[in-house]
Amino acid sequence: MANIKHKIDNAGNKVAGKIKETVGKATGNEKLEVKGIVQSKKAEIKGKIEEITDKKVKK
Repeated sequence: MANIKHKIDNAGNKVAGKIKETVGKATGNEKLEVKGIVQSKKAEIKGKIEEITDKKVKK
């Protein structure tokens, strides 16, 4: 099973990324918006990798 700390970190990064994206959109700050998108997508990808490695370890 994936380390709980990694899951918490990923969830926090997803939320922080979504906040940055929203604030960037609201203020017209495209750079902040893109940073937020990248941050949340990175967290999603890390989460998927952990899920895959967990499945492989269980076999």
